[in-house]
Amino acid sequence: MRPERLDAAFSALADPTRRAILARLARGDATVMELVEPFEMTQPAITKHLKVLERAGLISRSRDGQRRPCRLEAHALRDIDRWIERFREIGEERFEALDEVLEDLKRDERKPRRKS
Repeated sequence: MRPERLDAAFSALADPTRRAILARLARGDATVMELVEPFEMTQPAITKHLKVLERAGLISRSRDGQRRPCRLEAHALRDIDRWIERFREIGEERFEALDEVLEDLKRDERKPRRKS
């Protein structure tokens, strides 16, 4: 994922309303008016959130006659997940190395010590 697209995605995901919109779209396509329903916001306010999500590549909008349904773009979320996964793997490798050090210390503590 390009750095500017990644920045836009994380910026879009920083807002709880936009995360809630994505959660709703994960259940299926929805129109702007359907997305407005659960929020105490105006249609223009929700439209602004949708534009941020669209610029970040997290959703798309299409035309279906008079309807303009919004759709979650799962591939963008997979790209974010891949980016995060690299850091998860690094963290797990470090924890595994730390576990080995701790096990070595425990073994050393169990060994009988010689008196001088």
